Amino acid sequence: MSKYFNVVIEKDEDGYLVASVPSLKGCHTQGKTMDELLERITEAIELCLAVEKEEFKPLEFIGVQRVAIKNSNE
Repeated sequence: MSKYFNVVIEKDEDGYLVASVPSLKGCHTQGKTMDELLERITEAIELCLAVEKEEFKPLEFIGVQRVAIKNSNE
């Protein structure tokens, strides 16, 4: 049976793609291409699950929201 994970993907200042899995503490990786990133995050998820002692309970995906914070120097 397949397990599904929500993965957040962002691009850093150097152009690398960075992926993290909010429901798995410390589960993140990076890659230069989307294919490389997806391969690496799959490996990272598998490693995190191998280390987890408790049964994984996925979080329900609600959405993504960008929030603006004013710079305190303005």
